[in-house]
Amino acid sequence: MIEDHANVDAEPRARRGRLIDLSHTIREGLITYPGLPAPVITPYLTREDSKARYAPGTQFAMDLITMIGNTGTYLDSPWHRYEDGVDLAGLDLDTLVDQDAEVFHLQDISERGIGVERFSDRDVRGKAVLLDTGWSRHFGTPAYLTGAPFLTGGAADYLVEQGVTMVGIDSLNIDDAEIPSGERPAHSALLAAGIHVIEHLTNLAALPPSGSAVTAVPPKVEGLGTFPVRVFARLP
Repeated sequence: MIEDHANVDAEPRARRGRLIDLSHTIREGLITYPGLPAPVITPYLTREDSKARYAPGTQFAMDLITMIGNTGTYLDSPWHRYEDGVDLAGLDLDTLVDQDAEVFHLQDISERGIGVERFSDRDVRGKAVLLDTGWSRHFGTPAYLTGAPFLTGGAADYLVEQGVTMVGIDSLNIDDAEIPSGERPAHSALLAAGIHVIEHLTNLAALPPSGSAVTAVPPKVEGLGTFPVRVFARLP
């Protein structure tokens, strides 16, 4: 029998604040970014086959997932952009867990580029900056892949100067992925400064502008620069 723990420790959970999931669900066939492969999930050991290995009534399922690190909601470490940058295994948990968040609700913007003027009246020093553009409503559809909002290079430079810990966006790319030259000024500036980049967030509209704390911890993998994360925010 599978126990339901939904109501267990309700009082301690209330004391710590409600949690908001900011990640998309990864499923087989999901296209996150144009031109990148979708994840493939295959059984390694089925429950039926496991009957021959374990005691009667004891069954297990083990599965293989093949996917590129840029799948679903994922975090970029400096190694993603720079050969001498820190990889996923080298990230400091102090910069990934319970980061004070400043959420910028920008669903009313008329231009794709998010400029420095959006940040100048808020104190973002030492904070996680989350950009709520509303673009996540298109996730998993063709509309998501073109015309997405992005952070301008000047705004990225400003956030570096302010010493933020991470920058997340709920759209296709932190940069303008449609520039023919392939320039990536936001990635380049943020990752050079050791600031984590998180792309393809969702549910940011559920967060207040200030007061929540965000956590985004990838697995500890050496020699890898990008991987999906279960990002969540703790409300005050």
